[in-house]
Amino acid sequence: MRRSGALLPVFALAACGQGTGSAPEPPMVTIECATDGASAFKRDCRVEPVVEGTRHLLIVHHPGGGFRRLLKVDDGRGVVAADGVVPAQVAWLVDGRLEVTVGGDRYRFPAKVKADGPKTP
Repeated sequence: MRRSGALLPVFALAACGQGTGSAPEPPMVTIECATDGASAFKRDCRVEPVVEGTRHLLIVHHPGGGFRRLLKVDDGRGVVAADGVVPAQVAWLVDGRLEVTVGGDRYRFPAKVKADGPKTP
């Protein structure tokens, strides 16, 4: 089996309230994360999908206000760091999730696995 870089389209639109003069909050999904070197994962990071031209980004918002930008790739890794000098390390977990580590931050994304395509001789 080949692991695909295509993350599940779990970014369902959430109901967003609009106050006077405020922009609507972008659609986001909550994922497990351990930020700033934390050892335990908590379900408190929010992910915003963004399209910039042909690039599909996932902006992970930390509960403390920080964020990371990850670029979705279709080469089996799932994502890479979209900017910065710290590379993203990715690992496919046995339960099908993608764990991404960038510096002292770790994230667990729901993901899907695609079967290998036809083999060429």
